[in-house]
Amino acid sequence: MTHHNSVRDLGLWAATLCTVFSVAYVIAQLGEWAGLLGSAGGPHSRSTPLGLALLLTPSLLLGIAFVALTVAIHHQARSSARVWTHLAVACATMYATLIGIVYYVQLAFVLPRIARGNVDDIQLLIFKPFDSFLYAVDMLGYSLMSLSTLFAAAAFREPGLERWIRRALIVNGCLIPFLALQMYFPRLIWGGSLWAITFPTATWLLATHFKRLPVHSDD
Repeated sequence: MTHHNSVRDLGLWAATLCTVFSVAYVIAQLGEWAGLLGSAGGPHSRSTPLGLALLLTPSLLLGIAFVALTVAIHHQARSSARVWTHLAVACATMYATLIGIVYYVQLAFVLPRIARGNVDDIQLLIFKPFDSFLYAVDMLGYSLMSLSTLFAAAAFREPGLERWIRRALIVNGCLIPFLALQMYFPRLIWGGSLWAITFPTATWLLATHFKRLPVHSDD
């Protein structure tokens, strides 16, 4: 395959996986807030082992898929936009690193301790919304993700589908204050929760974009 086909395929699969993983997380989060996963319900409650598994597994995988998506966006962007898409890749990488640490620690270390009822010596690592060390790290990660989508928007300047992609990426980027300031003002979570719409919309549009790119014959 030519290089262009590799970019097309990477972008299509990464955008599709981003959409699937983000929607899976949103469904789990709605179940968590409704109290269907064993917690007390609402955004302030601590998750049960089941809730952690269902929420954080797709979130961990999303980080990897999002980095791959920004790499594909960078390589299909015109040269004048690549300084901005390169920044998108850098911010996406920082996001994936931060949330990867948070979610892997929760799944591999904290979750088994919670299941055994043995958490007295790991209170610092308990993921408590608005009031824990790892929640602060998580919010920094998602702020960087939103910043990444702002930079990535520079790659899409044509009319039609690209215009909608650009708008969706910018709107997702505008969620930064609602994410970065949640530790100070927990009610901002309701603005940040718009991510459940803006992000999968943007990635679904990106999947459509990459699917429409022309396929080149093998040289």
